[in-house]
Amino acid sequence: MKFLNDFKAFAMRGNVVDMAVGVIIGGAFGKIVSSLVADIIMPPIGFLVGGVNFTELAITLKVPEIINGVQTAPVTINYGNFLQAVFDFIIIAFCIFMLVRLISRFSKKEESKPAAPPQPSAEEKLLTEIRDLLKERNTQGEK
Repeated sequence: MKFLNDFKAFAMRGNVVDMAVGVIIGGAFGKIVSSLVADIIMPPIGFLVGGVNFTELAITLKVPEIINGVQTAPVTINYGNFLQAVFDFIIIAFCIFMLVRLISRFSKKEESKPAAPPQPSAEEKLLTEIRDLLKERNTQGEK
């Protein structure tokens, strides 16, 4: 039972729940940006470079063969998929950077409001009074 209670306390902490929400939203955001890259950005780029579909770019190491009436799969290095993943990453990273930058601008505006100076603690007030009394005593002794 203690184990389950400990796990429940861990899972219900604010940071863990916030992180879970962030991961879920991040996954959905990643799908949106991947669709943006694959469906909107890459087709014009492919058109500009001569109708090339980047995901189909590959180097064939071994062509398919028919062995005993069964065709083997070709052995390829699919560098087009890698290029597509790099483009996705760069665009997703840029979008996240812009989002974080926007959020930090809003938080800076909130932080820039002048805060009231902190009140001295009871100890500090007492020490200030003692200091002032000692100064007053020293100035009276010099006269």
